[in-house]
Amino acid sequence: MLIFYGVAAFVIVLDQWTKWLVVQNMKLGERIGIAEPYLGLLSHRNRGAAWGMLEGQMWLFYIVTVIVIAGIIYFFHKEAKGYPLFKLSLMLLLGGAIGNFIDRLWRKEVVDFVDVLIPVINYDFPIFNVADAALTVGVVLIMFHLFMDEMKNKKKEKVS
Repeated sequence: MLIFYGVAAFVIVLDQWTKWLVVQNMKLGERIGIAEPYLGLLSHRNRGAAWGMLEGQMWLFYIVTVIVIAGIIYFFHKEAKGYPLFKLSLMLLLGGAIGNFIDRLWRKEVVDFVDVLIPVINYDFPIFNVADAALTVGVVLIMFHLFMDEMKNKKKEKVS
């Protein structure tokens, strides 16, 4: 169980370290190309939720985040027993939620910096950070876990 909490801690440390590097070494709005034009670092701040929604509603983010963190810990201890993929996904969610929560508490904004252009559809993806990536991967893994669990249950029903 401790190893799973280690995953959350790793996400938090990596997230905060990368954000610190961006804040210390880049001017707001500065972009450093990595694989031009598809990938770069862009120093950006977000005072809202995903894609800047609900900008300036910090009190709402504090309340929701505390509830989400409590829910993740509950599910980890009560519902994820025997499901390592589910545990891993919950800890990715926990690390991501806490990483962005730290920003909102101390900076009153979230530091974003990964800038991706998807050339096939010419889409400039919203700028994100390590915490956002962990949240996304966690959600995808939960969906995969639920899908696999459903398939297993259907297989059991057919056998019965």
